[in-house]
Parts: sequence; C-alpha cells; structure tokens
Amino acid sequence: MIGRLLLSMVSVAGIAAAPGTPDHSIERMMAGGPMLDPPALAAAIATAEASPLGSAANPVRVEMPRGEIAYLRTLRCADDSAPKFGRRGSMGEGPFGSIVDLYDVDCGAAAPGRVEIRMDMYHPGHVETRAVPGFTTANTI
Repeated sequence: MIGRLLLSMVSVAGIAAAPGTPDHSIERMMAGGPMLDPPALAAAIATAEASPLGSAANPVRVEMPRGEIAYLRTLRCADDSAPKFGRRGSMGEGPFGSIVDLYDVDCGAAAPGRVEIRMDMYHPGHVETRAVPGFTTANTI
C-alpha cells in the first residue's frame, strides 16, 4: 500500500502541468515557488489587481511564512498602532494557483477594526509595500 502511494507520488511529480494550469508537483511545492508558469502568473496578477489587495481575488503576495509575518508587522491602524494578528488557516487554492492563508487582523477600537487578510506565500523575492485597504504601512520590510 505504502509502496503504491510512493510510486503514485513519484509518477505524478514527474508529469509537467499543461501551460497556464497550476503545477502541484511535489518538487514545485517544496521549492516554495509559484504554481503557475511565468506567463500565466503574470496574467493572473494583472487580473487580480482589479480587486482589493488582501482579498480572496487578490491575496498579498509574499515569500514564505516569514514574508507573511514581515508584511503584517508593517501594517498600521488609523491611530498608527500596529494591529494584532493571527493565522486562521489555509483557505485552499487562490488566483495564483497556490494555497492561500487567511489572517485575522485586529486594530481594536481603531479603524479599520477587525479584518481578514488573505496571503499567498509562494512568491520568492516578492516584497509587497502597498497596504491593504484601511491600513497604512511602516514600510520597514
């Protein structure tokens, strides 16, 4: 049983995804890179930009969990305080073909209050400097 499972994993990992479709191969996932090929990723990013940053349709692009935390630490509430935040969990595949994480971000009594921010950590080298709606950034990434 385990041998068949491993053989299946190896077989699936060796099959390349069709152009423009997510490549969920084990190698691609373990490398932490985008699941879409470069032209498809560029098109997905262009489409996502029509939606608010941090939304399901336009998650904040960062590099790995450390990028998620670094980005969230730059956010400032309306009173210039740093919000509290916590990861709620993975929310399935996002617009860039990879798993999206959901964070609860809370400014307490200050605007924007409590919001949800979605993040995609499979963008090596990308550092987002724009703030999600309702926040400003300290731009200290």
